[in-house]
Amino acid sequence: MRRLTLTRRELWSLRVEKTIVLALLIQLFVAAFSSFLVVGLVSMYSPGATQGAYTVEVGVAGNATDELAPVVAEGDARRVTRYADREAATRAFERGQVDALLLATERPNGRVVVDAVAPEGSFRTTLVVVQLKDALADFERQRRAELSHRLERQPLDLPPEAPANPYFGFTYTVLVPLLAFLPAFISGSIAADSLAEERERNTLDLLRVTPLSLPEIVDGKSLAFVAIAPAQAALWFAFLWANGTPVHNPLLVLVLVAAVTTVLVGAGQALALRVPNRRESQLLYSFGALLVFGGASLLPEPPQNAVAKLAVGSPSTSTYAVVAGSVVLAAGAYAFARRAARKVE
Repeated sequence: MRRLTLTRRELWSLRVEKTIVLALLIQLFVAAFSSFLVVGLVSMYSPGATQGAYTVEVGVAGNATDELAPVVAEGDARRVTRYADREAATRAFERGQVDALLLATERPNGRVVVDAVAPEGSFRTTLVVVQLKDALADFERQRRAELSHRLERQPLDLPPEAPANPYFGFTYTVLVPLLAFLPAFISGSIAADSLAEERERNTLDLLRVTPLSLPEIVDGKSLAFVAIAPAQAALWFAFLWANGTPVHNPLLVLVLVAAVTTVLVGAGQALALRVPNRRESQLLYSFGALLVFGGASLLPEPPQNAVAKLAVGSPSTSTYAVVAGSVVLAAGAYAFARRAARKVE
């Protein structure tokens, strides 16, 4: 009961933390309007997904124009203008009459060298470069087929391309893990900051005058900061579902989020007990969290991949192993934080 009183106090105090409230509002906005945001974000994540919405004017010149221009024109998002020479094509590009240039030169040995010219860095440049890469890849395949009689060995056939939806991939591999783990990192940061602030301002001594021991204080704070992360994640998933993005296996995802949150909260509190200065503890926590997350990315199945596989409804044995391992690691991190509290006490 005494721990719960402290838990309520910590949760109530979060309403005055403007940085935390702003972070929560940003996540709320992303989750609530995910169906609109994903369209814009995917245009950067996979610019090819916007084909048809933007047409790239491509100028083609050189002695291999007749071979290259038809291939470039095959794309739905590309239009081709032929020029008699490089100088005329360059003048058209400088005047803004075309978005990009492909200057193709066929050499005596049959090889075609293509110089591509694109505008300077901007969002339009990204779309232009993507279209040029697609066009040149198609042209390369065509030239390989035309010159296949020169091969001394038959290369292996490429596997067939599987159809993929970039919006689906971005949502489940980027957006869902982001909304799942960002609350966990924020909770760990709040935990480290809260305990370090108590020690820095000597208000922790006032709490210790109460019947609460230091390990019980850690318990109360941990309960508050661990509980808020899966609660946020559940709310974000509800908004995603309302926007037409269902999250499968939500309970297992929330268990994984709670476990990762417990690890980060336990590590943050143990760090704050050793380094009472708020600025130093926050800096060390931030670097430590980044290192842990980067190290976890090297695992055969990182936590973010486990969340994506659970959310999309295709978990494997290794996915369940990640969830179970995270729970065990969370228990160890919590025990470590309580042990650090007993040592300070």
